[in-house]
Amino acid sequence: MGTHQTPKSPEMTSAPGPEIRLNGVRYRWPDRPVVVVCNDGGDPAYFDRALKDGIVPNVARFMETGFCAIAQCVIPSFTCPNNVSIVTGSPPSIHGISGNFYLEPETGKAVVMTGPELMRSTTILAEFSRNGAKVASITAKDKLRQQLGKDMNIAGGCINFSSEKADKCNKRENGIENVLELVGMPLPDMYSPELSLFVLEAGIKLLETEKPLITYLSLTDYIQHKYAPGEPEADRYYRDMDALFGRLHQLGAVVGLVADHGMRDKSNPDGSLKVVWLQDALDLEFGKDATTVICPITDYFVAHHGSLGSFVRVYCHRHATPEAVIRFAHRLPGIEAVHDKATAARMFDLPIDREGDVVVISDGGTCIGTTASAHDLSALEGHALRTHGGIAESRVPFILNYPLNETYAQRAAHGGLRNFHIFDFAINGVAS
Repeated sequence: MGTHQTPKSPEMTSAPGPEIRLNGVRYRWPDRPVVVVCNDGGDPAYFDRALKDGIVPNVARFMETGFCAIAQCVIPSFTCPNNVSIVTGSPPSIHGISGNFYLEPETGKAVVMTGPELMRSTTILAEFSRNGAKVASITAKDKLRQQLGKDMNIAGGCINFSSEKADKCNKRENGIENVLELVGMPLPDMYSPELSLFVLEAGIKLLETEKPLITYLSLTDYIQHKYAPGEPEADRYYRDMDALFGRLHQLGAVVGLVADHGMRDKSNPDGSLKVVWLQDALDLEFGKDATTVICPITDYFVAHHGSLGSFVRVYCHRHATPEAVIRFAHRLPGIEAVHDKATAARMFDLPIDREGDVVVISDGGTCIGTTASAHDLSALEGHALRTHGGIAESRVPFILNYPLNETYAQRAAHGGLRNFHIFDFAINGVAS
């Protein structure tokens, strides 16, 4: 597996189409298949350790003969905002998704942000499909499926499904059926590495059979939440992924590897959680119901993180002013940054109308929750808490299996690389 083999000559998946324009970027019509993989939670430390241990020979070759760099992800460094940024090629200020939850000003209720109706942009996938290209989007978590598939031409032959619900796929909704038979794997458990490996296997099978022009494969961060770099389970996962990356390369695809966010250990030396219970602290300082803390990492995958992340939003009521909350939160141990709404929106390119009155971000070794009684942490027993959301988890790998052309090599040399540039670089930036 470590030896270099010339990839198969790629077959055109559709007749050349028009130039695509979206969110200020022009995308040429690719002359070979493009596959972008979002390794959810793929902190650079995992590849660093895997490269040192020699267990990812295909990635090592990509880095040597293609292109590699460290990019910055979107803050908050969560799954939904970053996946939507990647498929729209834009920050949340443009596409509107800045977490899994926000507090709706009109109702004062927490609103789920994982549906396509709150997106303010179409996607690169949708634009290519609208112009006649066959595209495919496969995600591990079904919560992302509808956002990634927004406006995709399913009736025209495009494909969009999740490995979580691969047994329920149908032609009308997903553009494909009999997925388990195609992939040759059983339906994976949602708390397993196989949930992601299924996505990669499915992407390979589609590239072989359906030949999409553009494919997006979004994985899950179950392993990275649970295991540190170098642990046997993490090593096995990265070894298995590397073999599948190599198969994508052998099929002649331009392969872009990126992550939605990094990952950090949030435990004390004795293994106990290093957490700031912010709602409890604010209730003691300002009184109950004077503030509302929203953890935008919250989703139904509670075993990953117990809804504890490094970025939270605070909404102020009655006598609790943003200025007073900012002063108070700054004094709490483990807090790296506190910003008012306007500052946070400007610094992190977020939609200001969906931002809290105050944003609180913890440091690399600390996470933030609401109240100690509100989080289900039973699934974390026996494992140190590893999570994300803040500035400390914003560094991500950015790897292509082919070298850049001169224009994009110069652009990369100037820095400022973001994870949502990956489609631009994979489509426009690879040397012919």
